[in-house]
Amino acid sequence: MLTQQCAPQVCVISPLFYFLYAHDAMIKYNANSVFQLDDTSVVSQIYNNGEASEVWHVYENSLKLLQRRYRSVQLWASTFGEELNSIVTKYSGYLLLQKKYKDTETFIRIEEVDGVELVTQFGKKMKEMLGRKVEAVKRLVDAAEEADLYHEYNMDFEFDYYNSVLINEVDENGNYMELGNEFILEENEHFNNLPVNTSLSNIQVPTNVYNKDPNILNGAYWSEALNTVFNENFLQDPTLTWQYFGSSTGFFRLYPGIKWMPDGNGVISFDCRNRGWYIQAATSPKDIIILFDISGSMKGLRMTIAKHTIDTILDTLGDNDFVNIIAYNDYVHYVEPCFKGTLVQADRDNREHFKQLVDKLSAKGTGIVNNGLIEAFNILNEFNETGQGSLCNQAIMLITDGAVEEYEPVFEQYNWPDCKVRLFTYLIGREVTFAEQVKWIACNNKGYYTHISTLAGVQENVMEYLHVLSRPMVINHDHDIIWTEAYMNKALFKTAARSLMLMTTVAMPVFSRKNETRARGILLGVAGSDVPMRELLKLAPRYKLGVHGYAFLNTNNGYILAHPDLRPLYKDGEKVKPKPNYNSVDLSEVEWEDEHEILRTAMVNGENGTMSMNVKVPVDGGKRVLFLTNDYFYTHIDDTPFSLCIVLTRGHGESLFIGNISVEEGLHDIDQPDVILADEWIYCVTDIDPHHRKLSQKEAVIRYLSGEEPDLDCDEELVQEVLFDAVVTAPIEAYWTAIAMNISQNNEDGVEMAFLGTRAGLMRSNLFVGKEKRSNKKFFTNQDKRSIFTMDHFPLWYRRAVEQPAGHFVYSIASEADMGFISGKTNRNKMVTASTSVTVTVSRKTAIAAAVGVQINLALMRRRFWAITQQSNDTDCSDIEGRCPISCEDDALNCFLVDNNGFILISGKVEDTGRFLGEVDGSVMTQLVNMGMFNEVKLYDNQAMCKGHSDHHSGSEPMISPLYIFFAAVRWFLSNLFTVLVEFHICSLWNVDNMVNAKSVFHFGHKHRKLDAFQPCDTEYPAFVNDPTIKETNGYIDCGDCQKMFVAQQIENSNLLLLVTEAYCDCSILPSVLLEPTEVKYNASVKCQRMRSQKLRRRPDTCHAFHPEENAEECGGVSGVSLSGVLLALNLGMAAAVL
Repeated sequence: MLTQQCAPQVCVISPLFYFLYAHDAMIKYNANSVFQLDDTSVVSQIYNNGEASEVWHVYENSLKLLQRRYRSVQLWASTFGEELNSIVTKYSGYLLLQKKYKDTETFIRIEEVDGVELVTQFGKKMKEMLGRKVEAVKRLVDAAEEADLYHEYNMDFEFDYYNSVLINEVDENGNYMELGNEFILEENEHFNNLPVNTSLSNIQVPTNVYNKDPNILNGAYWSEALNTVFNENFLQDPTLTWQYFGSSTGFFRLYPGIKWMPDGNGVISFDCRNRGWYIQAATSPKDIIILFDISGSMKGLRMTIAKHTIDTILDTLGDNDFVNIIAYNDYVHYVEPCFKGTLVQADRDNREHFKQLVDKLSAKGTGIVNNGLIEAFNILNEFNETGQGSLCNQAIMLITDGAVEEYEPVFEQYNWPDCKVRLFTYLIGREVTFAEQVKWIACNNKGYYTHISTLAGVQENVMEYLHVLSRPMVINHDHDIIWTEAYMNKALFKTAARSLMLMTTVAMPVFSRKNETRARGILLGVAGSDVPMRELLKLAPRYKLGVHGYAFLNTNNGYILAHPDLRPLYKDGEKVKPKPNYNSVDLSEVEWEDEHEILRTAMVNGENGTMSMNVKVPVDGGKRVLFLTNDYFYTHIDDTPFSLCIVLTRGHGESLFIGNISVEEGLHDIDQPDVILADEWIYCVTDIDPHHRKLSQKEAVIRYLSGEEPDLDCDEELVQEVLFDAVVTAPIEAYWTAIAMNISQNNEDGVEMAFLGTRAGLMRSNLFVGKEKRSNKKFFTNQDKRSIFTMDHFPLWYRRAVEQPAGHFVYSIASEADMGFISGKTNRNKMVTASTSVTVTVSRKTAIAAAVGVQINLALMRRRFWAITQQSNDTDCSDIEGRCPISCEDDALNCFLVDNNGFILISGKVEDTGRFLGEVDGSVMTQLVNMGMFNEVKLYDNQAMCKGHSDHHSGSEPMISPLYIFFAAVRWFLSNLFTVLVEFHICSLWNVDNMVNAKSVFHFGHKHRKLDAFQPCDTEYPAFVNDPTIKETNGYIDCGDCQKMFVAQQIENSNLLLLVTEAYCDCSILPSVLLEPTEVKYNASVKCQRMRSQKLRRRPDTCHAFHPEENAEECGGVSGVSLSGVLLALNLGMAAAVL
């Protein structure tokens, strides 16, 4: 019995099978059909019982037809391929350019890139650069502490400072408003083209802080001394960007000064004390457990205030902190049951998850706090003993409206006498009956007590705990330097490349040096400066990393600081938004091929080393994939929490060639109108000296070489490379010009543009049509980043070309979105891009020198395709029944020109252009995959955004009945009405000058939590790649009522295939093959495990938990507001209704 491996429905029979069949052998076979592949194979129907039938006479005509079509398709593919290759070779100038580079092989040398040396060199430069930022911040800290030391606080102090919101504002009489004098602003390219004042700083005060509070006025006055230091820092290091001082009282002094605009609601919600850089610098890492009283007395406004308090506490935590929330009444409830008995890293995802769960809690039962305290102490003690968590500060935050139990036995057993766990207590509501008990808890456990009676008071009261935790560091005068995770400069994100929008901040705490306040440990604030990722990436020049190489940085927590594949933005309709978790993307989520996290572990641990991985690299928006072997070289950047890694592709990615050329010869050839240099590469530094900022990189290079600007700081190695390339590629300009002069009026070949790019970022191009007739005006411009050299990557057409042999052109079709077409416009002007690589070889070593290509008008290419894909009229059809001669323009055939990833360039239906073949005809795509002509590759996106992503399930939600819903709705209405009365109307009875605009605070500080339509998720999606070793195939597809015949043939010297199928056989019963991503769903157990899991991280080097001189007696006090008798009675009545 013959056996043969084959796909369902389709098999290829061997010559032996044909021999047996021809001699009436009885054969058992397990498939339904076979098809002709060559002259010795036949097509035969096999009955289900496995016996061969006498069907030759039935299929004889089909065999002849298939054989005739197969040979015709071979001929068509050969003819079309030869003609297409002749056109692109001619217009691109590939042969000329290859010859010119080959002529240089006798006097150039090819060197292997030493990855270890390169990453060490880059890391050293980054350390020096970041060190300069640290020195600038140290000078700010010294100046601030010195200014405060000699300033005497005055409650009645008056001072007019520049308020960043009020500057240049005038009243109805044309007079400048108070705190809003004239402040000159000029656009500055170095500061994102924002209008700034580089001579002065100004001050921003959040809406919930009174801008003439004595603390603000005194701080604004003494901090004026920072203006001189801001200016001196900027003069010493012109690469500095924003410098600032955030005060513990709430004001934010920023240099250079800007005009600060409120949001659409007239609110300035920015509070520097909530920013990651402030919190990290002000305190050491901490383990926090929030104990939340959800007893029945916490209903109504108290519950609203308590939830907002928890949200605010969560906002003060960062990636070096650990947290959990325990709710208590008669029993202890973990708000996330999955987190029972543990602490989780306070990253953005966990903080937001906690907020959503807390928002759903309701009040009922009796509050028994001791059970909650015991549970909290047990967790904190276990974490401390087992070396988990932050291994630094530990604290319990008790949020309640009263406490009546006996607590001493609990504290004696778990916390006294050392008080290793601090307790911070927050008394919620206007009732002060239990104030002394709640305060006693805090004061006897080195904590702090606050009384919060309104939403407006939440922010300031929560901030008090940060001052307490900062005392040991302040008393000891330890100026720890902190670096933040990456964050986004929102002024940039609409215009800059995605990896260049991110910043990190270096910050240091500012202390009071006054002897009389030493034991109190007064934190004045935090000084800091931003460092754009762009500045760091400049120190790892793109040209040294090869075509596919790149550099990236990550933090001690394993989060990406900068990476070319980091995608911090997503589109929600027409809006571009930052992803919620953009600054907590883990290294393992980007370098996902590192399944065992070997690379991540080494980099988080701050090690130096190397490793290699075979990787699948998605390109072109995930539609295509490159298979590469990458070598990773990593090093720790000393005195920072960062590690650097450079990635080089094995083979051509680790070879570079060096050639010398005279400045005189090179200067002439580079100073030509068709030469463009990569403007995001740094040939010469132009963004420091204001006189150079208007220069393009090409202009800077020319001025430097000609001696006009000898002081320019230029990369000598890159300049020499680009000069060499300018000379070698210069002859192609005349070549292209000669072709253009000989093109006929109609330009029947359809080539609109020829272009080239070199390894040094030099680009040339030539139009064979008028600019007004050019179809794709974005290509080769900054509007199409994928087609030019950027800091992140080489052009897409270059990257794909180098993965094919030199002279082998890679074709692709641009989508309408890429070309910027108006919706509804026909695609008759679509363009096909074709490119190939140019190499140099010395001593058997090969390096990529350049890539060349053309853009062809698809309409003219289609015309030539239809003209070739038809049999001549003198074809012998005497022994064929049916249509003969055949043509791709016949209704009986569907003809496709597809690329090596299955995307259609040409089809009988114009609307199919650019679509995936599996979407158009899933039956054929499935068979091509089954036969091995295409391979399916599974790819993963761990930075995806999914619509309608549901929240994590929590067991803390109560059982809901219709009656519960009704009373909940009534309670919600009364609660919110009461809140409005209290927050909006009571303020008018108090001293207006010292009160916050409660309406504004309520608006941005407490509102119903609205979930975005899109939420972060993991997705899996397929890509398809042609197997170049399979040149041709054909067969039949069983479609139920009919069989579809198809023939596929590779087109030589290209990545294209010619596919011909029968049109009349409807195979719609077979599914389409789609490229749509699918969300990776995790069951409850796996989801819980992922949430609880603690990835390896490296703790900060310092910890300041306690100091023997600390004055723990300053532990807060009772604060309240007196109300008029009538209004008090009204409020008590409303409260009774709510409760």
